[in-house]
Amino acid sequence: MAEARVAIVTGSARGIGAATAVRLAADGFAVAVLDLDEAACKATVDAIVAAGGKAIAVGADVSDADQVSAAVDRVAAELGAPTVLVNNAGVTRDNLLFKMSELDWDTVMNVHLRGSFLMARAVQKHMVEAKYGRIVNLSSTSALGNRGQSNYSTAKAGLQGFTKTLAIELGKFGVTANCIAPGFIVSDMTKATAERIGEDWDTYVAARAAQIPVARAGQVEDIAHTVSFFVSEGAGFVSGQVVYVAGGPKA
Repeated sequence: MAEARVAIVTGSARGIGAATAVRLAADGFAVAVLDLDEAACKATVDAIVAAGGKAIAVGADVSDADQVSAAVDRVAAELGAPTVLVNNAGVTRDNLLFKMSELDWDTVMNVHLRGSFLMARAVQKHMVEAKYGRIVNLSSTSALGNRGQSNYSTAKAGLQGFTKTLAIELGKFGVTANCIAPGFIVSDMTKATAERIGEDWDTYVAARAAQIPVARAGQVEDIAHTVSFFVSEGAGFVSGQVVYVAGGPKA
């Protein structure tokens, strides 16, 4: 690569997003670390710069069309035209159906589905112009159904259909779209789940790991590694796929 390709990773202040941003920078991409709170992106950007990479922090609410448009324009101006997009930003508002509020439902739909749509729509023009692009959407094993997550599982299943449609529409422009569905990953989000259900974290991890064929919990780096493959130059004939990164067979 003569000039570094530019990647945007949403929700990359921490967790899977941060690990992905760091990995893509190590792979040679200039990375826009995008999160709701720009100040929260500092640690990820600092880690990338300290390792000799190139990154900027960008604050934006992915569910707000104007903010998304401004963020993508800023990335194009400061780093160059983005041709890699990782839609990782996500939230949970878990509850059983009879207790779930409209706000719980809408918040989860807006971040995962509307956010991924707005980001993809804003970035695709740069990809089409470059005749090259890589889009990776983050789904979840919850797409297969998960008690207390009717909103989250619906959004994560929806992202799989969105991915397949992007692959069909954008393929002729040299753009691939793929989807990663993580299983149990050690992260802030899963720690919050353990807290919510009142379980000790170490006990919770051990119990989850015992159900996984490879007999361990997933790490954020496991997901970052799979993103790295999907966005690589060599993965141009892989599109519209959903890979369950869950330590065993799913779906």
